[in-house]
Amino acid sequence: MLDSLIVPLFVTTDLPPEAELAEFGELLTETTRVLGRDEPGYEAFLAGKVFWLDRPVLPEQLPPAEGELRFAGMLGYLAASGAGHTTREVVGDVRRAIGAAVTSRYGDVGVAPAVFAIRDQDVRERTPENALYVDTRDAAAELVSATKSYL
Repeated sequence: MLDSLIVPLFVTTDLPPEAELAEFGELLTETTRVLGRDEPGYEAFLAGKVFWLDRPVLPEQLPPAEGELRFAGMLGYLAASGAGHTTREVVGDVRRAIGAAVTSRYGDVGVAPAVFAIRDQDVRERTPENALYVDTRDAAAELVSATKSYL
């Protein structure tokens, strides 16, 4: 069995109005395939669900403006391979990787994505039923197995 650390995560960011949720989810999962500052880094596997966190529009309110940014989120689990990782280090590596990827893909949308380690229970309780499942394609089988047991 591969040594790994499993971290429940919450990722949020603003996206341009034309952004697609599935593309955003794929960007997150593929960005976290290899993490770390040093070469060659360490393998990781991210699985979870992405969803829109748009503001509710009450009947007396105007709908959002056409150019208004949309707020997206992901709740899921990241498995980081290898021994010696701390949750703090892994979350820092994920935050840097996702921040760079979102800026590269969507440009400067105002603020860097927020990436938080959360409680396992929060992933289960707070993921919307209509959220879209995403995961890192072709990841190490041991990381996939370790993570899937949490889903």
